[in-house]
Amino acid sequence: MTNRCEWNFVDMAVMRLGAVHVPIYPTIPADECRVILEDSGAKMIFASAPAPAETVTPVARELPALSGGVFSLDDNALGLPLWSTLRDRGAEVLRSQPALGPEIDALAAAVKPSDLATLIYTSGTTGKPKGVMLSHANLVSNCLASTSPIGVQPGERTLSFLPLCHIFERTAVNVYLYAGVGVYYAQDLTTLAADLREVRPHFFTAVPRLLEKVYEGIVGKGKQLTGLKRKLFVMALDLAHRVDPESDAPLPFGDRLRKLLADKLIFSKWREAFGGQVRAIVSGSAALNPKLARAFWNAGLPIYEGYGPTEAAPVISANRREPGNHKIGTVGLVIPGGEVKLAEDGEILYRGPNVMMGYYRRPDLTAETVDSEGYLHTGDVGEWLELKGVKFLRITDRKKEMFKTSGGKYIAPQPMENKLKESPLIGQAMVIGEYRKFPGALIVPNFAALREKLGGAMSDAELARSAEARKLIEVEIKQLNLDLARYAQIKNFALLDAEWTPAAGELTPTMKLKRREIMKRHAARVEEVYAGTVDESLA
Repeated sequence: MTNRCEWNFVDMAVMRLGAVHVPIYPTIPADECRVILEDSGAKMIFASAPAPAETVTPVARELPALSGGVFSLDDNALGLPLWSTLRDRGAEVLRSQPALGPEIDALAAAVKPSDLATLIYTSGTTGKPKGVMLSHANLVSNCLASTSPIGVQPGERTLSFLPLCHIFERTAVNVYLYAGVGVYYAQDLTTLAADLREVRPHFFTAVPRLLEKVYEGIVGKGKQLTGLKRKLFVMALDLAHRVDPESDAPLPFGDRLRKLLADKLIFSKWREAFGGQVRAIVSGSAALNPKLARAFWNAGLPIYEGYGPTEAAPVISANRREPGNHKIGTVGLVIPGGEVKLAEDGEILYRGPNVMMGYYRRPDLTAETVDSEGYLHTGDVGEWLELKGVKFLRITDRKKEMFKTSGGKYIAPQPMENKLKESPLIGQAMVIGEYRKFPGALIVPNFAALREKLGGAMSDAELARSAEARKLIEVEIKQLNLDLARYAQIKNFALLDAEWTPAAGELTPTMKLKRREIMKRHAARVEEVYAGTVDESLA
């Protein structure tokens, strides 16, 4: 596991000295790692686990600027010197040369809020990695502005498992430390369920894809039940999807009884699986499916969705725990000290003390992204939803991901993809069709759910080729098409036989689709979607 307290120790020590921390995802390929190390001019490397050490060590040998060497945070990482040896050596030097103490204190005192604190390279969904320069003021202001929305209290517990090298989890940990929260680190993603039960956190951060997988697992186990237990589970799931947990209107008597029964027999088990103490889950980095959020809320596991890019350190808006300050399907209220305006095309423009200093050595890109008035052009398209005098921000799509069909109609793929993923049979989906005659889709099925539905023991590849599986997915797409204008309806699709992952290069580390890479890798399947006529069953 790459999340560990030593990562945070190094992070704080580097910034306290006025040096610059350049976090790197442990799963990125060696060539991308080389680009980041060369561009940043890094002097030392701290590897958090054996896997990233294997990637970075041969790269480091080829870069003479890395004069400080490579240290490991893990005692079994390729025989590298441990970070603790560096720590102990420093302590010994200070004991033998006490005059150095004031010099180190002077270095810390000389650090100004406007100084560069960290350089975070983000490639997003396309392009060469670019270094986002965040100052100490950027980090601190965002930490302070995010503390109130999360609503954490001294002495509470959290479990950290999202990558610390991503600004979302890094800022969350800053909030925890500022608020006096106990931070526990998951051993591994494979032990997450056991870690949640052991730590019993009061809250944690998550990305939508992880929550989707948890939900799929819950539904999968529920469908294996029989008799009365299965009927109770189906009733609870129907209630979780149907009832608006934020509504002030009283539930009909029948639903109140059903909810009491579901809470005691079904939802209580969901909560216990998360440790039994969770009162808030903070979701970010990608769009959260409202149907999934509703289900968790009704189960007593409220999810508060937030929003912001790395360039904003990263929080721009967030749902809050106070009554009336949260709304499922939105990313909440703009944080204190920040301001949002929508451009004519709906793009979200943000200005605040957390907006980056710029892109490292790329004034051209900086000028494109932050305008003369200081507004960050996020590239996301949004709208306002005002309820009882409270303005909630809602993301409708990525500006650069919208495309035009050959008929001249604009398609916003993200809402369609989120709707598709509401189906228990669909794991991942990407809507395609730029300059094509109609929208299509590449779909990665939920193979476990399909196997259960069809029976037998077909492999993932066999399921992706199965006519029976295709018919089941057709039913799901037809349901989506009912809510779309005719020009926006999905007319054909291809089933893929393997899940998209960051390791395969098809998702960013924060689980966003790398659309160009997916299109490139599955070019032949894309052509199948547009070969000949449309799927008559969907026309």
